[in-house]
Parts: sequence; structure tokens; C-alpha cells
Amino acid sequence: METSSLPSQRILVIDDDPTLLAAVSEGLDILGGCTVFMARDGISGLETFFATRPDCVVVDVRMPGIDGYQFVRALRGDPTTAETPVVILSALVQDQEQLAGLLTGADIYLIKPVRIVDLIQAIHHAVTRTSENRRQQLRGLFGDTASRVDAKG
Repeated sequence: METSSLPSQRILVIDDDPTLLAAVSEGLDILGGCTVFMARDGISGLETFFATRPDCVVVDVRMPGIDGYQFVRALRGDPTTAETPVVILSALVQDQEQLAGLLTGADIYLIKPVRIVDLIQAIHHAVTRTSENRRQQLRGLFGDTASRVDAKG
């Protein structure tokens, strides 16, 4: 599998850290060969999303306005955007944060800092997933959560 290129993919990157936003966007442009759109918060991210209709979204969790989880729920709650691939890229490393991100409907949860080639591979994986893959992931996550709740009693 080629992981160094995402030819003709349109990627929206949403992060409130301007340095990270620029670095990730430049890396995806140069190494990924894709068109990159940028937003600095969740609200402008939604506006940019609807203006550009990207093939995939890379979103941070902690941002002003609406956070990354709310952003993902907004996409998943609209039938016209529910199948959009989403990668969460966050500095939040706790298991419960990662689980929360996946339970909102994100395809992949990556932890900062991330190598651009790993992000490109994650985007490639996200854009090639099917609706059934997403449903299976959610069923598996809910099953894992239910097992933990049952075990705790």
C-alpha cells in the first residue's frame, strides 16, 4: 500500500494551534499530494467543511467554540455528511479520551505529535473504510464498554 501520497484527496485540517496547523497542512500538501483546507476552530471548521466538501477531515479535540467531539457528532448527525471520513488528532492521551473520540464516530484517533507519513496512512485508511466498517467499529466499542460496565457490576 502506498502511504506517501493521497493524490487528489481534499483534506480539511482543523486545529487552533497555528504552528501545528501550518506544519500538518504543508506536510499533507507536499508529502501527501493533496489539497488542504484549514480552519482554526470548530465553527469555522464546519463553515469550511460545507464550503469545500472535503474527502476527509483531520480535527483536534480541544478548540474554542465547538470542540472536536462536537464537530464529529455534527457531521455524523447529518445524513448528507454522516459518511465523511474523520481522523481525530489530539494531545489527549488517556484511554477514555480516545474511546470518547471513537464513540463520537471518528474513524481513527491519533495522538500528537504524529509523523506526517503516519497521518497520511491514517487518512488513507479512513477514506477507504465502508459504512459497514464504521458500524462494526462502533458495535465493537459499545460491546467493549458494555463488558467493562458489566464487569464492574
